[in-house]
Amino acid sequence: MKLGKAANIATRSLTPNKPHHAQWLITRKCNYRCRGCNVWGEQDKNELSADEIKKGLDILKDLGIVEIVFSGGDPLLREDAGEIVEYASRHFVTTVYDNGSMAAKKIEALRNVDFVAISLDSMDPAKMDYIKGVKGSLEKALNSIETLRKEGINVAVTPTISQQNLYEILDITKHFTQKGIPVWYCLYSFDLSSDEKQLFRIGKANDEFVIKDKHAMVELCDSLLEMKKKNKNILVTTQLLKAMRSLYAEDKRTWKCRALQNFFIIDHMGRIGGCHNHNFAGSVFDLPKMWKTKEFDELRETYRECTQCTYLCYIFYSLHGGPSGNLALAKQQWRNAKFLLRGGKH
Repeated sequence: MKLGKAANIATRSLTPNKPHHAQWLITRKCNYRCRGCNVWGEQDKNELSADEIKKGLDILKDLGIVEIVFSGGDPLLREDAGEIVEYASRHFVTTVYDNGSMAAKKIEALRNVDFVAISLDSMDPAKMDYIKGVKGSLEKALNSIETLRKEGINVAVTPTISQQNLYEILDITKHFTQKGIPVWYCLYSFDLSSDEKQLFRIGKANDEFVIKDKHAMVELCDSLLEMKKKNKNILVTTQLLKAMRSLYAEDKRTWKCRALQNFFIIDHMGRIGGCHNHNFAGSVFDLPKMWKTKEFDELRETYRECTQCTYLCYIFYSLHGGPSGNLALAKQQWRNAKFLLRGGKH
């Protein structure tokens, strides 16, 4: 990582009353048909241009954002993905999510990224194809992981924990972390709202994926907590694992949501919201004048009392807030990937 970028990120991390994380769903296009998601069934060819996204990224930098995640759909389906990622990587800790089908084809677009997260939900080819809704999905994901490693690009594996793969998560974790490949997790989520102004629709609950074996989920959390003591490639915090455990063991939420405070989400048309479950709250281009308004303060209170979702990203950034938390997050990301201590690849 370039020294200037590292210093700039550290400064923003220490600035009080600033958000840390933004997830930007830069496209609604997807080439997979995942059974736990309906984005592929509600695709939209309309999306902001690269220049418009760059303008939005400038606004996010000025607002204090430290970390940007590009997802979709699959963000690498955009022909201008490389241009967008290169621009973002100048100023943010930048992560790109890929379903495993595109990364190996878009190496040059990913040269400047800090992390590429490959979605991989099973090591069983048939089950992986069933979950992803396309044939050859595991082979493509493994090929992307190996190609990125050979090219010196930081790659992580991100299984989405669901009832479909609950009993495989430990094996997936061991398989990749033993190879030095970091793992972090998503948790199967679904829409609890049906409002037409909902920012981002995933789809209604699919009984095949909703976690029914809560005891096994608690055991998984316990096992990961124990593994994490010796395994630095499990990239979730102890606090998050304990929060997940409490949720499934006691049906207890140990956090208050800090959406539109520590984090927010942006869709392919530049609309923003604290999270995808609620209505959109404006445009990324209006953020400078809206951030400190009474309207946004009221929305923050609404989010704070919300108990709808179990979306791990939202829980994570709700648990880790404030300047000290932001800096600790950045340090952990850099340390785990080891690119800061190595002097980086940029």
